[in-house]
Amino acid sequence: MRNIIQDLLTQDEKKKAEKLVTELEAIFIDKLSALTEKQRRDYKAINEKNKLFVNKIWDYRQHSSSLSSPDVDWEEFEKDYKARVFTENLLGRVESLAYRLESTKILHDYDNYQDALNDYAYSQYSKGAGKPGFTEKVAELKQFFARTKSIPTTDETEE
Repeated sequence: MRNIIQDLLTQDEKKKAEKLVTELEAIFIDKLSALTEKQRRDYKAINEKNKLFVNKIWDYRQHSSSLSSPDVDWEEFEKDYKARVFTENLLGRVESLAYRLESTKILHDYDNYQDALNDYAYSQYSKGAGKPGFTEKVAELKQFFARTKSIPTTDETEE
C-alpha cells in the first residue's frame, strides 16, 4: 500500500491552527495545574461511581438545599463543580482532536517510511549496477539495518 494519506491542510490552515494552539496555551498558562507524579497518586481522579455521588450531592443542593450540610462552602462547591464539568468537556474534545492528530501523524510516518524503504532498495540496486554515489549512500544508510544476533535468555536461577 502506497501513499495511504495525503496532507489535506493548506498552509493558511496550518498557520491558523498553530496560532489557535498558541492562543490556547496563552489562556491557560497561569490557570492550569501541573501535578507531580506523587501528587497525582495522592489526589487521584475520582472514578465514575464517585462522580455520580458528587452529581447527586450537587442535585440535592440545587433542589433541596435545606438538606445540605452547613459545613460545606457551597459557593466554592458550585465553582469547583462547574469548573470540573467545563474542563472535563474541553479535555474530551482536546483528547479526541489529539487522537486524530496522532493517527494522522502515524499514517504520514508510515508513508514516509515505506517511501524511504523504496529509496533504499533503489539505492542498493543502483549500487549493484555501479552507478556513482550509491556505494556511499548505501554504506551510510546500512547503519539503520544493523544485523545483530539475538541471544536467547533464560530465567533459570541457580540454587
